[in-house]
Amino acid sequence: MSAPALAVSYQFVPATRIDRVAKAWQAGADAVIVDLEDAVAAAEKGGARAALARLLQHGDKPVWVRCNAVGTAWHGDDLAALRQGIKGLAGIVLPKTESSADVTGLAIAVPVMALIESARGIAQLADIAANAAVGRLAIGSVDLALDLGCVDSWETLLLARSQVVLHSRLANLAAPVDGVTVTIGQPEDAGRDARRARELGFGAKLCIHPSQIGPVHQGFAPTAAQVAWAEKLVALAGDGAAIKIDGQMIDKPVIDRARALLAQARRP
Repeated sequence: MSAPALAVSYQFVPATRIDRVAKAWQAGADAVIVDLEDAVAAAEKGGARAALARLLQHGDKPVWVRCNAVGTAWHGDDLAALRQGIKGLAGIVLPKTESSADVTGLAIAVPVMALIESARGIAQLADIAANAAVGRLAIGSVDLALDLGCVDSWETLLLARSQVVLHSRLANLAAPVDGVTVTIGQPEDAGRDARRARELGFGAKLCIHPSQIGPVHQGFAPTAAQVAWAEKLVALAGDGAAIKIDGQMIDKPVIDRARALLAQARRP
């Protein structure tokens, strides 16, 4: 049996609105993240955690959970609830990850998505990515821009995004997850950002509205022209020796890239 495809879309749902989990699945999300952190006010943390506990015990599909950050007043209670509901837990999204010790402290046997949202997190990427519990890195672009004192734009955070991609590769992790697109009335913006992220080496994106899921999938999918190019190249390449196609010299790395693109195009 082949391994399941990695998630491309991760849809956030506030833990105060557990009813939206089913809607996120129906909208086509590859994975759902129930959020106990930014989407939940301090006064509502306890009630949201209780609602999440019921979902983890009785839900139809495992979900990811974004707990509150290490060092906050709610972090310990979040972990206690997650340990009780581990059968319904697909993984933990750890916000504001700044060290491997932050990940190790979770002490829960599920994959961890380390969310990088600070200058210190960027500086400690090698340490974080080397932790065996980390399955994927993600960039929290909004909080990172706030910490750096810069504008949250593609240009200003390009170096940080590139570092996340680089350290994911060095640690042999899956391609990382790009941050959210904050405009929700214009789903094409999420599709544009997904295409940029894919070109840089990301493999997935965080979504904050179901309308973003389709455009994100399209943004990460090869275009028809790219698929046609790859099919032609692979058909003509044969055993992989260097060949000349359409005035270009094509060698093994380009052929391997074409094969990888075709594999991505076959993703369900």
